[in-house]
Amino acid sequence: MKAPLFLLFIPFFFLLLSGFSCSAGPDLNDDVLGLIVFKAGVQDPQSKLASWNEDDENSCGWAGVKCDRRTGLVVELTLDGLGLSGKIGRGLLQLRSLRTLSLSRNNFSGLLNPEITQLESLRTVDLSGNALSGPIALEFFGQCRSLRSVSLAGNRFSGQIPASVGDCLSLVSLNLSSNWLSGSLPLGIWSLYNLRNLDLSANFLAGEIPIGVNRLFNLREINLRRNRLSGRLPDDIGDCLLLRSLNLGENSFSGRLPETLQKLKLCSYLILGSNDLSGEVPTWLGEMQNLQSLDLSNNGFIGRVPDSIGSLRFLKTLNLSGNSLTGRFPESMADLTALTDLDFSKNSLVGSLPPWLFQFGLQKIILSRNNLNGSIKFSTASDQKIQILDLSANMIYGSIPLEIGDLQSLQFLNLSHNSFTSSIPETFGRLESLQLIDLENNSLTGRIPIQIGKCSSLTFLILSNNNLSGPIPPNLVNLTSLQMIDLSHNNLTGELPKRLSELPHLISFNISHNLFSGEIPTGNFFDHIPPSSLSENPSLCGSAINLSCHTVLPKPIVLNPNSSSSHSPQNSSVYPVNFNHKKIILSLSTLIAIGAAIIITVGVITIAVLNRCVRAPASRSAVALNISDGYFSQSPATDSNSGKLFIFSGGNAEFSTGAHTILNKDCELGRGGFGTVYKTVLSGGRLVAIKKLTVSSLVKSQEDFEREIKKIGKMKHPNLVALEGYYWTHSLQLLIYEFVPSGSLFKHLHESSESNSLSWQERFDIVIGVARSLAHLHQHKVIHYNLKSSNVLLDATGDPKVADYGLAKLLPKLDRYVLSSKIQSALGYMAPEFVCHTVKITEKCDVYGFGVLALEVLTGRKPVEYMEDDVLVLCDVIRGALDDGIVEDFMDVRLGGKFPVEEAVSIVKLALICTSQVPSNRPDMTDVVKILELIRCPGGSQGEELS
Repeated sequence: MKAPLFLLFIPFFFLLLSGFSCSAGPDLNDDVLGLIVFKAGVQDPQSKLASWNEDDENSCGWAGVKCDRRTGLVVELTLDGLGLSGKIGRGLLQLRSLRTLSLSRNNFSGLLNPEITQLESLRTVDLSGNALSGPIALEFFGQCRSLRSVSLAGNRFSGQIPASVGDCLSLVSLNLSSNWLSGSLPLGIWSLYNLRNLDLSANFLAGEIPIGVNRLFNLREINLRRNRLSGRLPDDIGDCLLLRSLNLGENSFSGRLPETLQKLKLCSYLILGSNDLSGEVPTWLGEMQNLQSLDLSNNGFIGRVPDSIGSLRFLKTLNLSGNSLTGRFPESMADLTALTDLDFSKNSLVGSLPPWLFQFGLQKIILSRNNLNGSIKFSTASDQKIQILDLSANMIYGSIPLEIGDLQSLQFLNLSHNSFTSSIPETFGRLESLQLIDLENNSLTGRIPIQIGKCSSLTFLILSNNNLSGPIPPNLVNLTSLQMIDLSHNNLTGELPKRLSELPHLISFNISHNLFSGEIPTGNFFDHIPPSSLSENPSLCGSAINLSCHTVLPKPIVLNPNSSSSHSPQNSSVYPVNFNHKKIILSLSTLIAIGAAIIITVGVITIAVLNRCVRAPASRSAVALNISDGYFSQSPATDSNSGKLFIFSGGNAEFSTGAHTILNKDCELGRGGFGTVYKTVLSGGRLVAIKKLTVSSLVKSQEDFEREIKKIGKMKHPNLVALEGYYWTHSLQLLIYEFVPSGSLFKHLHESSESNSLSWQERFDIVIGVARSLAHLHQHKVIHYNLKSSNVLLDATGDPKVADYGLAKLLPKLDRYVLSSKIQSALGYMAPEFVCHTVKITEKCDVYGFGVLALEVLTGRKPVEYMEDDVLVLCDVIRGALDDGIVEDFMDVRLGGKFPVEEAVSIVKLALICTSQVPSNRPDMTDVVKILELIRCPGGSQGEELS
């Protein structure tokens, strides 16, 4: 009886919402009805709102509801992090005494109802961490009355910040961070005299900060990080005398630091990293004596580090990396006894390591890529808390100190690319927290100490390019966290421990250019280890290198094609001249690729026949398509085939123009395996991309189609193109995606001019962004199947967004001929198991495609290129370059040599591991992300979350 009774109340309640209530003021039942109607529009999979019962006299005992003790009216609604979804309905407008509305960390979608701020008692609104979208209406701030705190962070709001924000004179806190807001900063913000906290970070805001910041004299925190703001920092910013935190990092600000900053005596956090600031680091920074964190990294600062830096007695974090600083460390830095994190990497500092470096409780020391020399000298009396020690790429010499074994908190140790000449200390065995040891490119001698086998947390062991001798310690097989072992280019001897194959997480094992002998272990990773990782060990034998321990197998087949082609790729000059005419040895991957090409040809013919049957009725429907009141409909004669456009976020589902805009050739953006993509405009002016599917005869039933599409629509990640809706009839299906303005990665890699080519930083961001998106998909059991550079789009800030994910699930079955021809149409990206019917298709197919894509991004070359007399497979080419130690010669010439060789080689190694012939030897994408983050900042934080 409850459900029918509730339905009787609904019409009455909507009369109340329309202003026809006979009551002169709110009563208890208004609150109950308002919340029940709100609940009716909400999906509650965990039954968190089970206590909300329409039969109750009041709602004061309901979950998340608080009432005023005197009046019994609802004053607070807090439903944070309950897994709720749906729309924030108008039922809340009936809570006339509501003071606090907090619905953060849910999955509410749709447009923001500006009427919420009409509630006269409302003081706090927190809708952060949802999926709300569209523009922020002028009325939202225009009716804000006595609102004091607003947080809309972590949604998908777009457009400009309304100028009416300046009308909310009572605002104390405004947080619009992590949205898609664009345009310039509205002048009205500088009229909010009561404002204490302003956070507009992680948007697309552009332009300059206008003069007038000093009017915000109550401001305590301002965060404009990660936007597109430019120009000089305003001179009056130092007049915000109460400012405690100023974060303007990751923008394009230029010029020198304004001297008025020195007036910020109360400022604790000054973050200006990743801009285009220039000049010398000013001496007056020493006047900001309350600073606890100073970040001027990745700018254009020159000259010496000023002595006045030693006056910052409360300083905990100091980051001046990525500049052009010269000279020695000032002696005054010995007074920075509160310092915990120090990063001066990527500068031109000289001299020996300062004695104070190991005398007080530093936790993070990163001084890589400088010109430092001398030896490491520890203070025996100090209480060491070092977790990260990175002194790589300097000129430090002498012995590796035994005292490193006393650093019980040490997790990451990188002393690579120096001139150490000692043996590896046995004291390393005490470091149970150690995850990375990187000592490559030194002159280390002696044996690998057996004590390393006690480093139970060790994940990466890199000892290549030294003079080490003796065997591999047998107890390394006990380090079950090991993922990467690189012992190449040493003088190591003996047999390989057979139990190495039992390491469960091993993804890379390189012992090339040593003196190992005997049989290579078999099983797991070693069944398909790349032969290049074992090369130049004359006495090794085993199936991994096609060399029997008793007999020698015949030489591999050699391909010497006689192509009649008279042309070659435009940018073939990237490869060394003598490589273009090199005979190709048919590796397993090449043989599989040739077989796959034959199968793909058959598949293409099959799909062409299927498409011919589909194209005629689909195109006829398209021609007759009209739009009215949010519906697609055909002519009256075919009205039975009409369907409704569904937008996940709700709101108006109309297009601004007719059908010709959707299907007009002039609006076409591109064509792919699943269909053609067009650009169109929703009412309200928002651009979207429409994919018209051309596999209608292969698509599942409407029920299955909608179930799969809605699953894809729930995939939300900064590096995924958002699916915003769909349209269905039996003869026509459309998918509505967010519009990504800067085109495909393919276009930027292969069709852009040298002046517009991607920088190294942009390429690294693309590789790690794609990796994060795939990790997110795999965590939600979604396989992409179709990863390639034409399916990676770049947004306005250059961030990658992966498209076309999950669409294979629309097909009635994962037919491999269809997948290999229709979806995996780019031969070079296709994992070898696609041509083997006995191997299961898994997420490892995406890992393979990612490895190829990463090499494509770094080299600027296509996965497969057809030369005048050769076929070049990119993976094979780069694997050979790695063996020859000339990987840097194959990086995109448009980089002009401006890239860190160590990072490039590390990414190449990881990419080649991802393209292992056997799926089980490829790492998971979550591990790939972790390794990339380690490559970018060895020993640093893991950066953004995977999902």
